[in-house]
Amino acid sequence: MKVLNKKNIFTLIIIIAIYALVQLLLTTGTISSFYEITIATICINIILAVSLNLVTGFTGQFSLGHAGFMSIGAYAGALINMSMKSTSGFLAGILIGAIAAAIIGVLIGIPTLRLKGDYLAIATLGMAEIIRVVFLNMEITNGAAGLNGIPRFTNWTWLYLFTALTIVLINNFVRSSQGRACISIREDEIAAESMGINTTKYKVMAFAIGAAFAGVAGALYSSYFYFINPTMFGFQKSIDILVIVVFGGLGSITGSVIAAVLLAVITTMLQSFSSLRMIIYALLLVIIMLFRPQGLLGTKEVTDLFKFRRNEKVE
Repeated sequence: MKVLNKKNIFTLIIIIAIYALVQLLLTTGTISSFYEITIATICINIILAVSLNLVTGFTGQFSLGHAGFMSIGAYAGALINMSMKSTSGFLAGILIGAIAAAIIGVLIGIPTLRLKGDYLAIATLGMAEIIRVVFLNMEITNGAAGLNGIPRFTNWTWLYLFTALTIVLINNFVRSSQGRACISIREDEIAAESMGINTTKYKVMAFAIGAAFAGVAGALYSSYFYFINPTMFGFQKSIDILVIVVFGGLGSITGSVIAAVLLAVITTMLQSFSSLRMIIYALLLVIIMLFRPQGLLGTKEVTDLFKFRRNEKVE
């Protein structure tokens, strides 16, 4: 128990230190507005990737509709934020966006998660497109023109807080009995069913939790970038999130975090080579997938690597 307490205290110190360091750099102007946008993008992508990893990496359900849940959170958060124009409205928008995305996730998950493999991917992709088309034709969302002039309440503090909460809560879920049930479904669904696990229940549960955090990411996104429209949440956005998850490692939360940071840094570094940027970006991904198909960390976490090194020293 003492070791556990020391570990928790050490983790908390690291979390606070990272926040304090970045906040200091932002306050002193060391980090420019351009790199501040990059940091915001990294935080939002981490929330999206970790939540999708719960569905695809830990539960083994290949989903291509994560951008649809992000759009629900973005529009719900934006509409409430624009009507209240206060910090409480901003937080209420995040909460309602997460709840709305989770409810839609359950409604979509119940019929679609009975499918497997490519069929599930196609079904979730179709559902995401339905969500996008609905927003495209609604008056309250201003149709194809989108919503503009959304009050900006998202800052580094809120981004870091919700990113840390996402990682901690999903990590705790994965390590719980429900999370182990999800992992057993990923490993062998038939064997899990034979052991009495209600596979549909746990798949829908993971899908709803992943959708809720995607809604949080969407609400943060809308409040940071002032403007949203349905084209931002199309098929390409879902693929971008999936690339981060696969690049980091299916079943590794740490991998999703590292991949989100690395891909954002690579994209930023290649900004000056606009004509070659996507070619170089795609080539790097192809090389990684050829020589490291399981992703950067596979299913391992940073703590697993530390444990392995410690055991080697003991021996």
